[in-house]
Amino acid sequence: MGGANQAHGAFGESQVARWYESQGYQVLARNWRSRTGELDLVAGRDRLVVFCEVKARATTVYGSPFEAVTASKQARLRRLAAEWLAQAGAGGREVRFDVAAVLSGKVEVLEAAF
Repeated sequence: MGGANQAHGAFGESQVARWYESQGYQVLARNWRSRTGELDLVAGRDRLVVFCEVKARATTVYGSPFEAVTASKQARLRRLAAEWLAQAGAGGREVRFDVAAVLSGKVEVLEAAF
């Protein structure tokens, strides 16, 4: 990802993190990395852990941000979530996978996207 895209993505992730905080969640991790990939955002509230894939776009010329989370991407996110839960010692918690689209500065979160 180039510099401008990276900056746009980081801005989108910050907006989504603020959205989760406004909904009563605590941001547990941002850009968590392992050898197999990266989780954009991990948030928690009560016994729920949410893994959110953030897609920031300036336009929909290449399709909806939600369409970018393919079945293979979903499988990778599930594996990464299992790694994060094991490392954090957070087993036994309820898990949800969300996708957040940031399009022209507007945040839309699809809860329980997959």
